[in-house]
Amino acid sequence: MQITKIKVKNLNSNYSIIIGKDILKLIPSKIKTLFPHARKIALVVDKKIPKKFTKKLKLYLKKYEIYIFKYSVNEKFKSFINVNKLVEKCLFNNFNRNDVLISFGGGIIGDFSAFAASIIKRGINFVNIPTTLLAQVDSSIGGKTGVNSKLGKNLIGTFYQPKLVVSDVELLKSLPQRELVCGYAEILKHSLILKNNFFNWLKLNSKTILINKNLDLIKQAIIKSCKIKLFFVNKDIHEKNIRMILNFGHTFAHAIEVQNNYSKKINHGEAVIMGMMLAAKLSYYKKVCSLKTLNQLQNIYKSNNLKHNIKKIFKKKEYNKIVEHMTNDKKNNDKKINLILLKKIGQTTLPNAYKISTMDLKKIFSKII
Repeated sequence: MQITKIKVKNLNSNYSIIIGKDILKLIPSKIKTLFPHARKIALVVDKKIPKKFTKKLKLYLKKYEIYIFKYSVNEKFKSFINVNKLVEKCLFNNFNRNDVLISFGGGIIGDFSAFAASIIKRGINFVNIPTTLLAQVDSSIGGKTGVNSKLGKNLIGTFYQPKLVVSDVELLKSLPQRELVCGYAEILKHSLILKNNFFNWLKLNSKTILINKNLDLIKQAIIKSCKIKLFFVNKDIHEKNIRMILNFGHTFAHAIEVQNNYSKKINHGEAVIMGMMLAAKLSYYKKVCSLKTLNQLQNIYKSNNLKHNIKKIFKKKEYNKIVEHMTNDKKNNDKKINLILLKKIGQTTLPNAYKISTMDLKKIFSKII
């Protein structure tokens, strides 16, 4: 499999995303080039990663003084308290700005590690090695870091760009089906928000990606997703305007996760699948999109068995609470909920173009589920 390099250049950053198979071995030479004065490496690892990959990475980095921090990961782990513990350990071991913090895990570890790197001595070198499909297509790109608050998801964080992202598709072979679907949710989102025929490509290849785990097609999906995300990120680094389009479906999704108390019953990708369908149904209900557009989305859900019925998870009395959680969304800038809606496949409404009051959304919520 050929190695693909995507260069990220904008006002705030200049780094590469490297995508390929069995490419962990490239990391030592990249670190030597990027950080010639580095002596210490903090390797932040998700315990779920097969041990053989962690051993490989440790062997490749043997010339450095390595500190390995392993964590059992879930959304509840992503807290300010846990970040502080990691920061204090790095400070105790006298990490300086020449040294490197490497994230080796999925999106939760990536967000957590990047946030820690951004506040250790006001910023040390950060390298992201995403190990899940979700992280490779979405969270490892764009420089958003963060942890959760009691009031909502990712409400505490910074914008801090990595110096390198290495996406090794070999790591994805060990993922359970549920994790693949989780990443597919973000791939599908990317196909919906920018017109470039990605949605049609995805219709043809979804089953081969999800059922056969075809690494060549998965790599193509990763590349396409990275380029779409960077299209928005490079126009709006700090998410003041157009970058908010990347949150299509996520206002509902984050509220669903909060109401679910971040339990394993629903993972992030599953919440996004639910959230995108809710956003699409609201779009049709408010005559923002046509029935044809809604049917196109429903058909790809049906053909890939994407579960989105929240009636099976939440009681009716919980619907209002989900809407109330949406009032804490980061896109909101007044008392109304700021939503990204679907106009047609490949095009959404612009940020701040569609807002709805909490009361109005509560009234129609049961009609769009």
